[in-house]
Amino acid sequence: MDGMRWEAQALAAAPDAMGGPGPALLPLAGLVRSVTTPEFAGITFHEVTSKSVLNRVPAGSKMPFEWTVNPYRGCSHACVYCFARKSHTYLDFDAGMDFDSQVVVKVNAAEILRKELNKASWTRQQVALGTNTDPYQRAEGRYRLMPGIINALAESGTPLSILTKGTLLARDIPLLKSAATQVPVGLGISLAMTDEALSEAIEPGTPGPRARLKLVSRLREAGLPCGVMAMPILPWLSDSDEALDSLFGSLAAAGATGVSAGALYLKPGTREWFMKWIAANHPELAGRYRRLYGTGSYASKEYRIWLAGKVRYFKARHGFSNSSGFSHRDLDDPRAEEAEYPAGIIPTGGSAAGAPAAESSGARPAVQDSLF
Repeated sequence: MDGMRWEAQALAAAPDAMGGPGPALLPLAGLVRSVTTPEFAGITFHEVTSKSVLNRVPAGSKMPFEWTVNPYRGCSHACVYCFARKSHTYLDFDAGMDFDSQVVVKVNAAEILRKELNKASWTRQQVALGTNTDPYQRAEGRYRLMPGIINALAESGTPLSILTKGTLLARDIPLLKSAATQVPVGLGISLAMTDEALSEAIEPGTPGPRARLKLVSRLREAGLPCGVMAMPILPWLSDSDEALDSLFGSLAAAGATGVSAGALYLKPGTREWFMKWIAANHPELAGRYRRLYGTGSYASKEYRIWLAGKVRYFKARHGFSNSSGFSHRDLDDPRAEEAEYPAGIIPTGGSAAGAPAAESSGARPAVQDSLF
């Protein structure tokens, strides 16, 4: 994208009565300017300067890391099920269309991160990227924030992990290989379906499943580990034997070093947007989803147990162990596996030898039928 064309698309604030620049277009801290461009039709980028980008995970969290960096807020991937939608309301945007189209860009992220990592108090704990919105969404091709962030972490001796749906990650493979010689590097690709049409409908701004499978292969060919977050599995849309067999078989063929899988998680903010999508695109399932999720964020315990058994069966069938192969947990709900799944029913693996025969069956248990 030509820099001059990008500059020409800046949305200038109206001058004030004294002839000076007008107020910021939005009450965003550190707002520099807002930008639109034909290459990103329908999306506005709000460029901000941040005072801090290193975020501490709240005490008591069950996430397996304590620090995160999110160079973007909002995400043009537009995944209908994205768990981070509600976080956009903290910026006075809505959790629906605004989350997809109003993207906040921390343009000084790498510079500020380097300063924070150089503090004497920094103890070089793992930093996770991709825990809220995707660091390799399309805008990264323009802003190129990730190379500076990766370099800052590696040069400071800080382990890092990245979770993404963005094939733009391939651009940084040489950099990641170099970083891996300095610090532990974890890489994860988010991919929960192989149905291209379903992916295009429910995660319309992402590279399709085939493209992400190729990215897994490229990372493995480069000698880098690559786990996969197969989340969310969508009831009635991507939880059939055929869908799960295709998914785990394709991940094995691509060389994924491990897989974690789990059911759709519908926290407030996401739930309303997803249910609206279901009603419009699969009206025959709207009632089923309401009954399956009730008034909460999780599918019924019976469904989760049923799905966990299916996941164990197909992971074992395609040679995956208990390990996810990646240090992030569930992008759609980092707490789900530990906090809500009963002991022994965590959908992260299992052995075919220990799995009941019913786990390979396509039929949902009778207790489920009463819910539908």
